[in-house]
Amino acid sequence: MLKPSLQLRLGQQLTLTPQLRQAIRLLQMSSLELETEVRSVLESNPLLELDENETSAEGSAELLDERDIGEALLRDDSNLPQPEVAPAASFDASDDSSSNSPDNDTLTDSPLDYEPDWDVEPSMGNGTGAGSHDEDRGDSQQDAASETLLDHLLWQLNLTPMSARDHAIALALIDAIGEDGYLSETIDAIRDGLAPEVDADVDEVETVLHRIQRFDPLGVAARSLSECLWVQLTEQDSSHPALALAMTLAKHHLEALAKLGNDKLAQQLGVTKTEMNAAVTLLRSLDPRPGAQISSAAVEYVTPDAFALRHQGGWRVQLASACLPRLGINRHYESLIGHASRSDSSYLRGQLQEARWLIKSLETRADTVLRVAQCIVRHQTGFLDHGPEAMRPLVLREIAEELELHESTISRVTTRKYLHTPRGTFEFKHFFSSGVATIDGGGASSTAIQAMIKRMIDAEDPRKPLSDARLTAELKSQGITLARRTVAKYREAMNVPSSNERQRVS
Repeated sequence: MLKPSLQLRLGQQLTLTPQLRQAIRLLQMSSLELETEVRSVLESNPLLELDENETSAEGSAELLDERDIGEALLRDDSNLPQPEVAPAASFDASDDSSSNSPDNDTLTDSPLDYEPDWDVEPSMGNGTGAGSHDEDRGDSQQDAASETLLDHLLWQLNLTPMSARDHAIALALIDAIGEDGYLSETIDAIRDGLAPEVDADVDEVETVLHRIQRFDPLGVAARSLSECLWVQLTEQDSSHPALALAMTLAKHHLEALAKLGNDKLAQQLGVTKTEMNAAVTLLRSLDPRPGAQISSAAVEYVTPDAFALRHQGGWRVQLASACLPRLGINRHYESLIGHASRSDSSYLRGQLQEARWLIKSLETRADTVLRVAQCIVRHQTGFLDHGPEAMRPLVLREIAEELELHESTISRVTTRKYLHTPRGTFEFKHFFSSGVATIDGGGASSTAIQAMIKRMIDAEDPRKPLSDARLTAELKSQGITLARRTVAKYREAMNVPSSNERQRVS
């Protein structure tokens, strides 16, 4: 029989207070989500109001208004605005003492610190892509950009007279088209998917397929590059002198054209060099990936949380105004607490406490984002000065140890937070990458290595593109030793095709 007894045990347990939960939730929000959250709280809490002052009474972070960004980035160093702010508000990359400022001691105990392509000829195509935007087009252009290829084809199908049987076949074919515009399934697989409702033979499916291939964009639903180009050629002006040869090349000799080049293939086919060059020029005017003409992704907008500005030979980091909303306590409602009824007073006191928590959490969030941005800029000054090839290896642990915060906190800060620089706007995570040891004992980041590989590929001879083995040897000559498969992995990560696929015809 069990007897009841008393036992004493010592242990540690982390308790997430409401303030801590709120601080963590706000920290991992993007600027747009933070703006939505603040608007919602302003509507529900009468003790909160927008502060008319330029900065919060207790906030120390320097805020840069978005309307001044363009001017600040274009000015010379000597002409940059010099706002009067507290020292913790900005950072000069040349001054390492900023990491040891007195303010950092108070942030160490922050509630956030706790542990819980072309297959043959990539240069061909008409170059259709995103160009410069006309601001007057506004929303209509955004709506068009959000239309998917599937939507575009279904819209045309609904306007095309067809029997119910052919319409069902067309739906199955369109459903099998990938984002690049090519048919991703075989005719037999599509027939099997139609059965038993529609028992279509191969000829029926082929007939409907040929009709879809004439939809816009022309050449969509092709089963190969050869078929894609051939379909587009069928719609060319029949009087074009190079059309017949171009159709022959597209249907039978694309691979030979890439391997042999214009002159040798012209000799094999018994045509003149002039005729061959004219046919190749016509092929290059076609689009090898017609599906890319129709954007399948909605336009995504990002709002920078911080800005890296060149200042007096160094780099200065400033927060965007949206990173620290200007909130204050409504003094009128606060004065009513002592004169209201018991129930109303209790409600107002609760709202006042929540308002103070929110303001404090927002200030802590802004201060943490600023410190992390400063630390990133301090470590990646080479990237800002010289470009991607100067990116140094950096991991979350380095930033966490330097700021005396936990890695989970740094992870939250670097997610969906963006730093605007003269080289572009990048997510904080962009500045973190693993390192590869170099021959001289130093290190190179994977981002820098990818930039080096891209530079070598851009400068290669189109007739003799660099193989992965050649790229590996070139990197080794620059002091970076990598396996060939690692170089291939970096190349594929940049969506750069292999040397065989990059080979161009003249």
